[in-house]
Amino acid sequence: MELPTNENSLTLLKTRHTSAHILAMAVQKTFPKVKVTVGPWIDSGFFYDFFVPGEQISLGDLKRIKKEMDRIIKSDYQIVKREVTRSEARDIILKADEPFKLEILDSIKSEPITIYSMVGRNATVEEPAWWDLCAGPHLESTGQVDAKAVELLTIAGAYWRGDEKQPMLQRIYGTAWETPEQLQAHTLKLEEAKRRDHRTLGKALKLFSIQEDAGGGLVFWHPKGSIVRNLIETYWKEEHVKNGYDILYTPHIANLDLWKTSGHFDFYRNDMFKTMEVEEQQYQLKPMNCPFHCLLFKDSPKSYRDLPLRWAELGTVYRYERSGTLHGLFRVRGFTQDDAHIFCLPSQLEDEIVGVLALVEKVLGKFGFSKFEIMLSTRPAESVGGDDIWQKATEALVGALERKQWKYAVDEGGGAFYGPKIDIKIKDAIGRSWQCSTIQCDFNLPERFQLEYTSGTSTGGAKLRPIMVHRAIFGSLERFFGVLIESSAGDFPLWLAPVQLRLLPVVQEAEAYCEEVVRLAASQGIRAEVDRSGHRLGKQIRTAEQEKVPLTAVVGVKEITDRTLAVRGRHGVELGALRFEDVI
Repeated sequence: MELPTNENSLTLLKTRHTSAHILAMAVQKTFPKVKVTVGPWIDSGFFYDFFVPGEQISLGDLKRIKKEMDRIIKSDYQIVKREVTRSEARDIILKADEPFKLEILDSIKSEPITIYSMVGRNATVEEPAWWDLCAGPHLESTGQVDAKAVELLTIAGAYWRGDEKQPMLQRIYGTAWETPEQLQAHTLKLEEAKRRDHRTLGKALKLFSIQEDAGGGLVFWHPKGSIVRNLIETYWKEEHVKNGYDILYTPHIANLDLWKTSGHFDFYRNDMFKTMEVEEQQYQLKPMNCPFHCLLFKDSPKSYRDLPLRWAELGTVYRYERSGTLHGLFRVRGFTQDDAHIFCLPSQLEDEIVGVLALVEKVLGKFGFSKFEIMLSTRPAESVGGDDIWQKATEALVGALERKQWKYAVDEGGGAFYGPKIDIKIKDAIGRSWQCSTIQCDFNLPERFQLEYTSGTSTGGAKLRPIMVHRAIFGSLERFFGVLIESSAGDFPLWLAPVQLRLLPVVQEAEAYCEEVVRLAASQGIRAEVDRSGHRLGKQIRTAEQEKVPLTAVVGVKEITDRTLAVRGRHGVELGALRFEDVI
């Protein structure tokens, strides 16, 4: 079933938002001392955060809470939007003794304030059964939610406002759909996602680990995982060189003054590790690669004839992430960005973006990703750079997308303060979307670093600023590898498999013949190995299947005599006896 999303179904979005309110009302009826905070819709459902003094809500309580939610749905409360003044909202919140809502009210800058109330048949909007400070949107009544299409999932901890110095809250996650059939399809998808969890597969297939003795969020690539990573990196580099990029390598740390010049120290400090002192100077682990590329641009004078410059780097960066947010390969503290920066003239920008989009399509397609969701984000209210450069850059991004004939959505005002951007999500084998590639124009760093090139005679050889384009295809190698593991369920395509061919000897005298095959395979760049376990053939085959080895070959007396291999493909496909040179 093709499931709807919040983006393409307003009914689904309203259903999820209304379900969050129903959850909060049910929790407060079940646990009267609980205080409510916030409860948004999310990609697959909704959550609500609660402050629970004293007793904690347990997983065992979810059944009781869901039963109360069903009662609220059956009661068919009308959901009424009410606009009030700030003073009226404050009085309502104080009367209900909801301190977190008071803090939310103080953060709202515009008026009027909107409150959504659940109103019973004999009640008034001034005295509702329940209310929430909320911008909407919602369904017209609780009865429009199908109770059989709503399910509570789990409980997690979350700090208020994401600040570990603030109170710890309890977050209840749920999922909500328009119909029970959609919920069933989603549940099957969740079960499949659990089977594909990259953390479980990464351990089972000996691809990577997080060694807690070294610290959380730091990835150790095991030999098999390192083989895959090396193949990914090699392909990435080869394709970039073919497309006119130069490969760079830059340091892992730099003087703190560099990060002050780039602005990262002012705007990104909370996501950076603390500085270290070296010979009475402050140094910083790099959270980004771009300032280093700016320094290289400045290293020698540039003419308009030198542009465009395309510089790519697999650069490892370090960012501070709280321990509670770390998640396998998806959220780590040290990771390698497949970074590249293009320095170009305004007149070259559209062609360069077309080139990037083509490269994105080819590289991601190599790994089986061909379905994209594309978002163009435009100028926000606060930005740097003049109207003319913003217009030209946005037109270049639009022009490139239209030349590729790619459908895209527009996030008006969603660009960074320093330039418009294109974000590309990929869809995996079970239909999940993952943020992956980014193409970002930047008018800020060229100004901060005083980057310039000498223009042509038509402009009198003036010193002008280049346009800088940040772009990544994978985003980071770690996260992309996690997505790749989950999309393939660890069953990599043949060219990426850590072991491509495993020989299964069933007689002791097969050892020398197997070694000969392995040597020939290695000489041709093929990754083959011998099962030396001594187990029976059935056990050897099951082990190879569990370890996702694409090809196995049984070796017995007949195979030695005939110099053949009895080859077996994935999932039990028998390919028959073949000369071993032909197999290679």
